[in-house]
Amino acid sequence: MNPAMWVSKTGVQAQDAKLQAIANNLANVNTVGFKRDRVMFEDLFYQVERQPGAARDENTNAPTGVQLGNGTRVVGTQKVFTTGSLQTTGQQLDVAIVGQGFLQVELANGDTAYTRAGQLQTSPEGRLVTAQGYPIVPDITVPANALSIAIGENGVVSARIAGETELTELGQITLAGFVNPAGLVALGDNLFQETAASGVPNEGVPGEEAFGKLKQGALEGSNVQVVEEMVEMISAQRTYEMNTKVLSAADGMLQNLAQAVR
Repeated sequence: MNPAMWVSKTGVQAQDAKLQAIANNLANVNTVGFKRDRVMFEDLFYQVERQPGAARDENTNAPTGVQLGNGTRVVGTQKVFTTGSLQTTGQQLDVAIVGQGFLQVELANGDTAYTRAGQLQTSPEGRLVTAQGYPIVPDITVPANALSIAIGENGVVSARIAGETELTELGQITLAGFVNPAGLVALGDNLFQETAASGVPNEGVPGEEAFGKLKQGALEGSNVQVVEEMVEMISAQRTYEMNTKVLSAADGMLQNLAQAVR
């Protein structure tokens, strides 16, 4: 096989992966708390025919070498954790994190997951849960006779109980932070889980240390910028086309060679 065909094949595969990430970003442009993905590439090993600085004779060394690359590959995908735009909803159980940090939720198997989507609801038992029904951690239960709920910037949850004049404190919402949030694994359902790459979670109160504050009655939108994704899509499409042209050119060279030796 012509080496150029192999190299261009890796380029086509790389741009196909990039286009898939762009498609996923655009599909989630209206997903609450969604963080866009970006694809990272690296060059493959080189075929070294002559080392740079190799001796040409007793007195001279070659200033450059002969190194032929073998294409590219996807080295990783990275979640970009920039803050999305705030959307005011007016719903008393909607909370947006203005700054860094994740809400903590308990999965069905007892593990802890993390989310930026603050569409909270109450379960039949009165527990505060996410839109998927996962209870938040620490557990907070809303009394059945609660008339309204107040969530402070510091995460304190209070309720106005029927027949009482003072607010009743129900619990404290805490946030979790990571040294390397890009190392979290995406589970779907707006959830992330810690890995060895992300480091262990650091729990704290909203508004303190490096944690952001909570804003009641609002949600954090997706951080996908449609115009930026469209530009990236056009760039990926053009790069894909250029790699396919190299395939066609390499195929034409092989065809000419085959005809010449007949």
